[in-house]
Amino acid sequence: MEKVVNCMYRKPEALYRLVCFPWAGGGSMHYAQWGKHFSNAVEVYSIRLAGRETRAKEPFAQNLFQLLDELSIALLPKLKEKPFAFFGHSLGGILCFATALYIKQKYGLEPVHLFVSGVSAPHSKTRRNSQRWSELPDDEFLKWMASIGGTPIEILANKALANLFVPVLKADLRLLECTSYDKQEEFVFSCPITTFDGEDDVPHDLKAWNDLTSGEFYIQKRPGGHFYLQEPTNEKFLISYILKHLETAEVTYL
Repeated sequence: MEKVVNCMYRKPEALYRLVCFPWAGGGSMHYAQWGKHFSNAVEVYSIRLAGRETRAKEPFAQNLFQLLDELSIALLPKLKEKPFAFFGHSLGGILCFATALYIKQKYGLEPVHLFVSGVSAPHSKTRRNSQRWSELPDDEFLKWMASIGGTPIEILANKALANLFVPVLKADLRLLECTSYDKQEEFVFSCPITTFDGEDDVPHDLKAWNDLTSGEFYIQKRPGGHFYLQEPTNEKFLISYILKHLETAEVTYL
């Protein structure tokens, strides 16, 4: 599990586990640091995808099913032990949905809460008509990266660093752009779903996430653009919000 999951702050007595999925091009360190901000009731797992950090020499996942199989094998023993929730931003939002659906259909396990950020629902028409950013030439791709923020300036300004980073980001975006979901059932989850978004980001179809659950549904907008969650005040809000909902989940959902 250690290859796929980064848990910097072990909490053996935790009541819940929060599994965090990275945005496109992201590693595991950002969310792994969240562990120190949560109470002892929540142990944070941060997903480390192939092609980055200690897995830098591994090939990128070629398709979603390959990735879901890897994630479920790594996570399943821990998810069986105690209640869990998923959080993901952008690509991570789609990955946490897909992983939750895969685990529920195959193993009968469901999160106590699904937290998604900065992304339209997987079945939304807005996703089908969106730009395929991974197909842009590298120079145009770098300009787009600069426009949405979230990437350190030193990477964008340094050609050698950019040449290392661009393939990772493009591989992740191809995975996102090639992933589609045709909603068949009335609801696929019974757990609550909360969606977050930056007020200045491009519009996302957040309301469509409500189609996926018979449980409670919430929308939270925060100041900022696509990477609003990197702002300290927004990060503090996210952690406080997630913690509050997990601390009350025991009474309602367990």
